Amino acid sequence: MKLMFKQRLFSWLDSYDIYDENGNTVYTVRGKLAWGHKLEVYDRFDNYMATLNERIITFLPCFDIQINGQTMGTIRKEFTFFKPSFSVDCNGWRVEGSFLEWDYSILSSTGRTVAIIEKQLLRLADTYIIDVMEGQDSLLALMVVLAIDAAKCNN
Repeated sequence: MKLMFKQRLFSWLDSYDIYDENGNTVYTVRGKLAWGHKLEVYDRFDNYMATLNERIITFLPCFDIQINGQTMGTIRKEFTFFKPSFSVDCNGWRVEGSFLEWDYSILSSTGRTVAIIEKQLLRLADTYIIDVMEGQDSLLALMVVLAIDAAKCNN
């Protein structure tokens, strides 16, 4: 299942539309006024699905993922000198790749590829392709991508 993550160009707060391969809206992400990043995800019928909350009293960016009111995991930016690195405490997943080029993969604890993320270059607004291997992982994979994007925007 491929998702296209596209930031809205003119928005006061972070807002994104997430489309499927056929251009249908799958999710809408709405930024909320808060200390730090707070993003809420809604399905195509405008039903609330999940929240990404940035912890504000941390040395490096840290985000909590909540789905249906339950905390599912945490994404942290790691301290490194030359290239960005993120730790994922969520579903046994890890993230690997080239964050400087914005291309990376989400892998399970067994090494199975959960999703491949690629940034589309030369676009007015941030646009990513999220290739999720299994549909049931799409929302959680989207939340990981949102956290990494928010952490990189903090720079």
